[in-house]
Amino acid sequence: SCSAVLKNLHFITKPLSEEEGNFSLAYIITIHKELEMFVRLLRAIYMPQNIYCIHIDEKSPRDYKTAVQNIVNCFENIFISSKSEHVVYAGFSRLQADINCMRDLVNSKVQWNYVINLCGQDYPLKTNKEIIQYIKSKWNGKNITPGIVQPVHVKHRTEVSYREYVHSGVPYVYPAKIRKAQPPHNLTIYFGSAYYILTRDFVHFTLSDARAKALLEWSRDTYSPDEHYWVTLNRLPG
Repeated sequence: SCSAVLKNLHFITKPLSEEEGNFSLAYIITIHKELEMFVRLLRAIYMPQNIYCIHIDEKSPRDYKTAVQNIVNCFENIFISSKSEHVVYAGFSRLQADINCMRDLVNSKVQWNYVINLCGQDYPLKTNKEIIQYIKSKWNGKNITPGIVQPVHVKHRTEVSYREYVHSGVPYVYPAKIRKAQPPHNLTIYFGSAYYILTRDFVHFTLSDARAKALLEWSRDTYSPDEHYWVTLNRLPG
C-alpha cells in the first residue's frame, strides 16, 4: 500500500526548509533494471516540492514496469514519461528519452527552476539543500553542461553515420560507412558529458529553437549524441 511505502521507506513529505520549498528541481531518471536501487535513489532525492519524470526502457520486463508504476502511483509529483523508447547504449534513443521527459516537464503545473538527469545506477553525494545552494552560488541562471571543442579522437562520432541494430536480441550502435553532412547552421560541435543541470528557459529553447531542432535531426545517426547535443547548444551566443 502507498501508506506503507511512505512510512517504511521514510520518504520526506514536506520541505525541510523555506529555501528548498521556494526552489523546485525537476529530475529525469532513465531506468531499465534493478528496482531496489531505483527506489533507493528516488528516496534519496525525493522532495514534495520537486517533480520527477521516470523513463522506463520500452524493452524492460513487464513486471518491472508494473512495479515502478505501482510506486509512482503513490506520489502526485512523480510520473512515467508519456512516450518511452527502446534505449540503445550510445544511440539516439538515449537522447530522445530525455527529450520525451522534457516535453512532459514543461507542460507540468510545477514551476521548477532546473532539471537534472540521472540514470538508475546514480546516487547523490549532496542533500537537496546543498544542491540548490551550489546552483545559486555559482550557476544562477546558467547551465551546468561542461565541454570542449570536439577532440580529434572522437570526431568520428559525428563525421560518420551510425545506426542502431539488434543482433541475437542485443541492441548496439555501429557505423554505416557513410560520411555525414556538415552540422546545420554552421554549428561548432562541442563534446562533453551526457549529464547536465539545465535551466527551465534553456529547456524551452531546446524544444522550440530552429537551430536546436535542426541539430537534433542531424544527430539522429551520430554516436552517443547526448555527449555533444546539450553542450553544443549551450555554447551558442546568447
